[in-house]
Amino acid sequence: MPRKKNTQKKFHIKKGDIVEVISGNDRGKRGKVLRLFPEKDRVLIEGINMRTKHQKPSQENPQGGRMKQEMPIHVSNVLPVDPVSDQATRVGRSWVSESGKGRWVRVAKVSGETLDK
Repeated sequence: MPRKKNTQKKFHIKKGDIVEVISGNDRGKRGKVLRLFPEKDRVLIEGINMRTKHQKPSQENPQGGRMKQEMPIHVSNVLPVDPVSDQATRVGRSWVSESGKGRWVRVAKVSGETLDK
């Protein structure tokens, strides 16, 4: 029986990374990745791409009104920040073998430092 192909999308960023927006209205801003949407190739970043949402009055919010909310942006518009040089960097992958087993880690192209813990 043939092996099944892994159809999981591989992003160059992960939840919790500090990223910099490289295009769009929020270009140059930095934020923390809150959530990934692999099926739509989008990411939700703290404080980036804020939109106004109109809220009806409810039990929790009796006043209602307009609320600011982050909206997802495309993953191609962000780059992770290199921890060493503190600038946006492209990402490569490198094989690291540790105690008989190995794994792939993300590596910053600017400094060569690993981005994974």
